[in-house]
Amino acid sequence: MSIINKLVTGIVNPLIGIIFVVAIAVFFWGIIEFIWNADNEEKRATGKNHIIWGLVGLLIMATVGGILEILQNFVKF
Repeated sequence: MSIINKLVTGIVNPLIGIIFVVAIAVFFWGIIEFIWNADNEEKRATGKNHIIWGLVGLLIMATVGGILEILQNFVKF
């Protein structure tokens, strides 16, 4: 196993998993905030922002995970 594979499996993959969990939590918190504050436009806007940034975080982490998988397969020794 190469040093890159050890680094990715030992450090980067768990970090990506943690960030996925945080992004999902932000997304669901935004949904809850949006629904609970249906009468307050300012808090609904905050909820929308949390939803959007949660989705952006999920997209970025999925992209990073895919790129790392490609790099791992490309650099096999």
